[in-house]
Amino acid sequence: MTEPMNNLMNSPLLSIVDITLDNAQQYLIDESFNRPVVIDFWADWCGPCKNLMPILEKLANEYAGAFLLAKVNADDQQMISSQFGVRSLPTVMIMKEGQPVDGFTGALPEVQVREVLAKYLPKPWEAPLQQARELIAQAQYAQALPLLRQAYDQSNHLAAIGLLIAQCHLELNRIDNAEAILSTIKMVDQDAFYEQLMAQVALKKQAAKTPELSALEAAHAAAPEDLQVRLQLALQYHQELEHRLALEHLLAILRKDRNFAEGEARQSFNTIIASLGKADPLAIEFQRKLFTLLY
Repeated sequence: MTEPMNNLMNSPLLSIVDITLDNAQQYLIDESFNRPVVIDFWADWCGPCKNLMPILEKLANEYAGAFLLAKVNADDQQMISSQFGVRSLPTVMIMKEGQPVDGFTGALPEVQVREVLAKYLPKPWEAPLQQARELIAQAQYAQALPLLRQAYDQSNHLAAIGLLIAQCHLELNRIDNAEAILSTIKMVDQDAFYEQLMAQVALKKQAAKTPELSALEAAHAAAPEDLQVRLQLALQYHQELEHRLALEHLLAILRKDRNFAEGEARQSFNTIIASLGKADPLAIEFQRKLFTLLY
């Protein structure tokens, strides 16, 4: 068996290559020791080939070099097709460590192609998750959050990633954001790390409560219809980084009076949204609520 060759590719991001006799050994065999190689045997006259190839090219670009799509024109490269035992087109083979490990014939729909490839490829969210973990280790929590959100969405809200998002929010004193995502964690996923984060939420909330906040909470409890007290309470929550509670109180005021305090409530609402950033899940949630209220 041919030994693996390192650094064969001119670029580590090369995703698609056309195979010839000159490069077949390099890309079909040697490169399969570095990453999976998906060989697509096709021909110009083959209608199903023309349906399948765009799907394979789309996935190759999507995975950005996690696998190499090697396209073999079966008419031009009959020797290569014969060596791989190709008898019908299109034929797709997956190579790992110099050997075919899987494949299929015919033009499968994209969802089935994904299922075949998924067994041999890293998950799309593994790379951003790894980058985020490295940033967390360096205490760069704000930089880690966008990567974690990307991985969280791509993984269909994997609980372990949600816990890391909560950890970053806590480190940034965004207690309400941390509490919001922790509330989505199912009981089966509530492990020791979850319990640790919940304890941190409780401690931070207790430490954050100033005499001013306690007084305003008492005043609001005594006069829940007093919108001026509620506005002051919302502003105090914002000052103490309890953004969700601040937005909830401001939204309640706007439901009663959209122009309360000459627009101060609405201006404060927009200021908090801007401070969170448009991509922040809490900002998105309350922007939608405000839009529903206004329109």
